[in-house]
Amino acid sequence: MTNTEQPHPDHDRGLEFDLKTLLTRRRAVGVGLVGMASAALAACAPSQSASQPSTSASSSTAAASSSSSSSASTGASASSSSSAAGTTRAIAECGVEIPDETEGPYPADGSNGPNVLEESGIVREDIRGSFGGGDAGVQEGIPLTLTLTILDNANGCVPYEGAAVYAWHCNKDGKYSMYDTGFEDDNFLRGVQEADENGQVTFTTIFPGAYMGRWPHIHFEVFDSLNNVGSTGQILKVSQVAMTDASCRAVYETEGYESSAQNFPKTTLTSDNVFGDDGGVYQLASTSGNVTSGYQASLNVTL
Repeated sequence: MTNTEQPHPDHDRGLEFDLKTLLTRRRAVGVGLVGMASAALAACAPSQSASQPSTSASSSTAAASSSSSSSASTGASASSSSSAAGTTRAIAECGVEIPDETEGPYPADGSNGPNVLEESGIVREDIRGSFGGGDAGVQEGIPLTLTLTILDNANGCVPYEGAAVYAWHCNKDGKYSMYDTGFEDDNFLRGVQEADENGQVTFTTIFPGAYMGRWPHIHFEVFDSLNNVGSTGQILKVSQVAMTDASCRAVYETEGYESSAQNFPKTTLTSDNVFGDDGGVYQLASTSGNVTSGYQASLNVTL
């Protein structure tokens, strides 16, 4: 049973992680030059179309303006333009591989007990409720939309279309489905999405709670395709998204996050046993929104 007054089990990443991190940092020195990022953008960005990334802010603006014949088409064009512009920026900023992190004790991917990836219904955008069994129902909390942009660094930082992402996190009370007492038959706040032509996946969820010993976060695994989700040999990356300090402070002042409000001040980004080595510099989500309308969080995931 998870006790919000006690730390979760040790997330020690061990020697294997340290070696991977060392190699990642050495690779970053070799590939993280501004010139290479610019070359990658020029040579490898997808061709421009309504469904693909634009290579300039001006062309994105023009495309959005030309499609404003109706409110519906304007909304669709703005959404597509925003997604494309975000991917273009992500390509330009690509070059440093996101750090490998522990799956943690509650992945439910078959590596530590249950395997939700084998269940029908796991591929979904809205992960707030359980899709099979359980009595917990839809999890309540401040709305959060999470968007991850998957980039293939080995091929010039192009969007990794067709990659599959499995994301999971705790509820507002710091509890994990399929593991914590009373939630063993639930699978809320877990889901898989396939990356689109912009390399993006989006999840509709709630803002995660804070529990003792960890900075608020969201876990994810990247697979090469939906067909290989659940196959440990096809995992391309295991990492975590760090939530911002400002958003955490605002959310944890709201009703329902009382336990998180007590736990949050006790762990900082630099003392966290996952993000503490670099302060989560490559994993801190870009966040906008508020507690009334909800938050939008995004992160570039360079493989």
